[in-house]
Amino acid sequence: MRKIIVQKFGGTSVADTEKIKNVAKIVIKEKQNGNDVVVVVSAMGHTTDYLVKMAKDLCANPSGREMDMLLSTGEGVSIALLAMAIQAQGYDAVSFNAMQIGIMTENVHSKARIVDIKTEKLKENLKEGKIIVVAGFQGVTEDGEITTLGRGGSDTSAVALAAALNAERCDIYTDVEGVYTTDPRVVPNASRLDEISYEEMLELAHAGANVLHPRSVETAKQFNVPMRVRSSFKLDNLGTLILGVEKMEIYKPVTGVAADLSQARIVVCDVPDKPGVAAKIFSRLAKENISVDMIIQSYARKVSNTNDIAFTIDSVDLNKTVEALEALKSEIGATGDIQVDENIAKVSIVGAGMIDRPGVASAMFETLAEQNINIRMISTSEIKISCLVDKCDAQQAVKALHKVFELESNEIAEVKGDLPNV
Repeated sequence: MRKIIVQKFGGTSVADTEKIKNVAKIVIKEKQNGNDVVVVVSAMGHTTDYLVKMAKDLCANPSGREMDMLLSTGEGVSIALLAMAIQAQGYDAVSFNAMQIGIMTENVHSKARIVDIKTEKLKENLKEGKIIVVAGFQGVTEDGEITTLGRGGSDTSAVALAAALNAERCDIYTDVEGVYTTDPRVVPNASRLDEISYEEMLELAHAGANVLHPRSVETAKQFNVPMRVRSSFKLDNLGTLILGVEKMEIYKPVTGVAADLSQARIVVCDVPDKPGVAAKIFSRLAKENISVDMIIQSYARKVSNTNDIAFTIDSVDLNKTVEALEALKSEIGATGDIQVDENIAKVSIVGAGMIDRPGVASAMFETLAEQNINIRMISTSEIKISCLVDKCDAQQAVKALHKVFELESNEIAEVKGDLPNV
């Protein structure tokens, strides 16, 4: 039985016709290796950003439905052009959008989750020897409404297709050579990892590493789909393999360091110290589809019998969060202000080797103290420690932690793009 390989190519890989021809060659090479191939592509280059700008020029607050209708068109262009490029090189290819296949999602615009994938049409075309090109980032509801999957949605589309088809592997092609111990733009001698576990990659993705979206890694872990992250432009480099931690040898306690500069900190002040109040706050945010990260509740004040609840969110959800909390204040009896701080960053260390290695947390805190970096909040898991710091200290923190945990490479990584804004 022929193996199925799912390949995903991001916007930079299909940014123009020459790059699309390059992608076609990569796809055909995989086909020549004797595998069936399903390709998932994003919109070309900065098409999505351009479409968003046009929408905002016309309407300050466009509806979610119409934005999904608009943004889903970008991938339609990519899949047709790539299918043509493959056909031009003598191979049979066919393109499908989400509606044609049946990539079914929940009825949520801009952040929909995949609930099912119809595989009949895919399997029929693979049986006929065709290379299948699928539009990433999009889905369709049971009643025929177009949805999009949110940031990193094409990665999620690819992994979900790999799971549905019981594929041998899902290869994510991008403009970087794999997963690094930290952002090479911040630390030029960051090391490229040959392997990383689902658990570590998931924590790094949540912590701010932008190579893969967390939802794609969650799906890969759930269905045990091996993933490989590699460059579309340096095919001699096999990139980074992502697989179960039980298949790995752990040599160091820390695998990587990440910084998330897109966080905002919210403090709801003078909240009544009684059961059910926190549940009401976070239930309301969940109904608004707002994800919450770090959470701290202060000790109760004896005189007023109140406390403060602080948490972090993605800054894109800031306005919606404040609106929801202002509407909730009277219901929960909160008498204080809702404080907002956007001048923060989350810096995290991640490693499956932390589980049985004492002293990792103290080494992180001592390193930040030596750099005169104040810690605002702390959260931990078995394989991650995150600290909230001032945004201006984020790069310094990453550099210092990367060094103290001995993650440097002897080689200088190829640096692409500008440094993250601080």
